[in-house]
Amino acid sequence: MSSLLQGASLQYVGLQEETSIYGLHAPQFQNRYFILSGPGSRPLLAFPEVIGFPCYLALLDETVAALRFLLSSGMSGDFDILTILRGGLNYPLEEACHRTGIRVRDMHFVSCERIIRDHVITGLDIKYDKLRPTPGRILAIGDIFATGDTLRLCLDHVVEEFHRGGGSIRRIVFFTIGGTRAFQLMEEMTARLRELFPGFEGFDCFFYEGIFTVYEDAGVNGIQVRDIDFGWKGGAVSPDFRRYILNHPDALLEKCIIYDGGARRYEIPVHFAEVLEYWEGILERADRIDPAALVREKLGYEGPVDFEEWLGITHFQELPADGLRDLWAAEQALIRRAGSIDLEAVAERRIRSIRDLDSHYI
Repeated sequence: MSSLLQGASLQYVGLQEETSIYGLHAPQFQNRYFILSGPGSRPLLAFPEVIGFPCYLALLDETVAALRFLLSSGMSGDFDILTILRGGLNYPLEEACHRTGIRVRDMHFVSCERIIRDHVITGLDIKYDKLRPTPGRILAIGDIFATGDTLRLCLDHVVEEFHRGGGSIRRIVFFTIGGTRAFQLMEEMTARLRELFPGFEGFDCFFYEGIFTVYEDAGVNGIQVRDIDFGWKGGAVSPDFRRYILNHPDALLEKCIIYDGGARRYEIPVHFAEVLEYWEGILERADRIDPAALVREKLGYEGPVDFEEWLGITHFQELPADGLRDLWAAEQALIRRAGSIDLEAVAERRIRSIRDLDSHYI
């Protein structure tokens, strides 16, 4: 279990329309962290077949739900939207603000691109910015968060420009398909922001479906990409998403919950090439992969485990009990039968599906 989540528990905050909202509570956090789970974000994170503009629409209702929650809990004021190009364009912040009656005063842009060689991030480069520093702004940001290097570089740049230009930041509302490394960055950044802008209130960070972790090695299948691919082990995944994945078991075995967020909307053939590369890799080595170990890795724990231990692993110990015991039992049943999964058949099925869809975009 990640030390960043040591002693943390999920608490049910409420339901906005069809979106469940969970708050993550831990004594070590000074900021507020939430998980959103809804009918749009669940298939987006489960299926690489969700591509193009639907990626944007998939997060809209959940984002609206988060903003309505903030308004109902006392947040007030206009927003500035900071878009980190390209991935930030996948987040429907402007439309969500419109639907909730939040006025957007300024739109800021920072272009930060990863330099990747042979699946390894070798650097980052800010190529463009458009910033208009003004006092007391609430920044709304959406971006994928894996290692956090991109966000750290962009925030350092924006904070410096706001401070130099006589502006100030009152609050940051951050939406992400992302992972646990957000905690360290945001906790550290809060201390710095309060030094520069004494009225800074903190971060409200909303994760879609779960707070994931990044692989630190090639994983059980030998082809996961460290510091890029997301996993469940050491994170906190909403019960809604865990249940959804169990109802679509092939999705549990995908490369990760997002692949490349920018490519799947703007460079669809590139996205499909990555998906196919993964499943062709599984097919090629299916006879050398232990399916039981793979399932345990994907679920995020060694098992089977008893109910109380599972509640601690998943951080569900403070959630309402309704349905949790059934979810636990379903996961334990999957672990017990995982050794009989035919990975070759699964890979062939996924390859056929992706190639059929890809043929419409070549």
